Amino acid sequence: MVDALSPLWTSDEAAAATGGMALGTWTVNGVSIDTRSLQPGNLFVALKDVRDGHEFVGGAFAAGAEAAFVSRDVLGGHPGLLVDDVLPALERLGAAARARNSGVISAVTGSVGKTSVKEMLARIFRAAGHAHWSDKSFNNHWGVPLTLARMPRETERAIFEIGMNTPGEIAPRSHMVKPHIAMITRIAPAHLEGMGSVEGVADEKSQIFAGLLPGGAAILPAKDKFLERLRAAALQLQPSAEVFTFGGAAGKNSATPVSYQTDGRYSTISIDVLGDVVTVKLDAVGEHWAGNAALALLAATLAGVAPKSAAEALSGYAPPAGRGVAETLKLPKGGEAMLVDDAYNANPESMRAAIEGFAARPGRKVVALGEMRELGPDSAALHAGLADVVIAANVAAAVLSGGEMSHLAAALKSRAPQMRVEHVTGPAEAAAQVKSWLEPGDAVLIKGSNASGMARVGTALRQMSESAAASSQNASGA
Repeated sequence: MVDALSPLWTSDEAAAATGGMALGTWTVNGVSIDTRSLQPGNLFVALKDVRDGHEFVGGAFAAGAEAAFVSRDVLGGHPGLLVDDVLPALERLGAAARARNSGVISAVTGSVGKTSVKEMLARIFRAAGHAHWSDKSFNNHWGVPLTLARMPRETERAIFEIGMNTPGEIAPRSHMVKPHIAMITRIAPAHLEGMGSVEGVADEKSQIFAGLLPGGAAILPAKDKFLERLRAAALQLQPSAEVFTFGGAAGKNSATPVSYQTDGRYSTISIDVLGDVVTVKLDAVGEHWAGNAALALLAATLAGVAPKSAAEALSGYAPPAGRGVAETLKLPKGGEAMLVDDAYNANPESMRAAIEGFAARPGRKVVALGEMRELGPDSAALHAGLADVVIAANVAAAVLSGGEMSHLAAALKSRAPQMRVEHVTGPAEAAAQVKSWLEPGDAVLIKGSNASGMARVGTALRQMSESAAASSQNASGA
């Protein structure tokens, strides 16, 4: 049984950490920035993002907040912490949380797979003791300090996700986290409008080693074409680092998949982790999951979890919502189809991996693909270049949403005339098209950049399924 945790922050600790003024005496059990998910006893942080959090302080107290973290007194007599500027003060609170912790801290970045690997490690770490991890994809300028500020002092192992859109974002976040283990999942063309080139992406991602502690572990993707560039950067940023790799040949400093099998719903993967061969079973399909699992097991082993124990904890893992989990859809005319919702985000590398994995699913294949954003001047070619993987997956019908997807539509119509291809302007049309195509036994994949709105296609299909299930139940009960 896991021991109870001590209070997360007292008013005196928070004031000392931030340089702010405590109003009242209080103790909090968590830190929240959203009144919709705030739990009683939390400290509400009035961040300014799309909206100014100060507007929601009253709602936070109504939801049970113990205190509020503000830069102007809108507390209405409630307890709080008054600081000059909320975000820098939150960074100082996060730094204090890191300074008081003696556990093993890990950090992950990469163009694809970082949230999945973070979730895998969180699952393993939870099974091994007091664990802490980034919520959702809280990996940006406020997500990293918020996650640090939420870290209990008793944390034994933690995993932080670190992301970026433009140059110069990763190093300061790595310095905040001060990881013992830092890892890169893969380098791919993403955020090219901000980064300028894939080389720029690799250089920025390598900055995760800027805050790596002396003697720490740097984990790199063995089959990435930028491997040596990443290795050189890691050793330049932390000369005493020990370098490990995953996904390549087996060796004393590596983890590599030995075998991969799938029945179209689950994957069984054997992985050599620093010489120990273990097996995991995942509720996910696609060989890219073998690489993710190898990385997670390697990082967990370096964090002090035995490979066999880590593999046992990881088995049964299913991707978070919107990242490739399979669901069953009821169809209006009877029968069922499979929905693979991978609509959380996309770049050319993750799009290819998702479609390759989808090829192993049973049934006739339907894809609903949304355009990929922030690809810069090569966007047209990168979209059209997906034609080969769509054709290889034996896709029967493809609906392609958004202006940039016109290039893939043209390529498919030219090269695969037998395939049904429709180019539409947005997710509502895409959803209508998929509904008109679906037949019992089909499998449908949804994928696209977050801004393309393809998650709405999944929502529409689930609503269709719920209506079909209700109609069937009413008919059987009549």
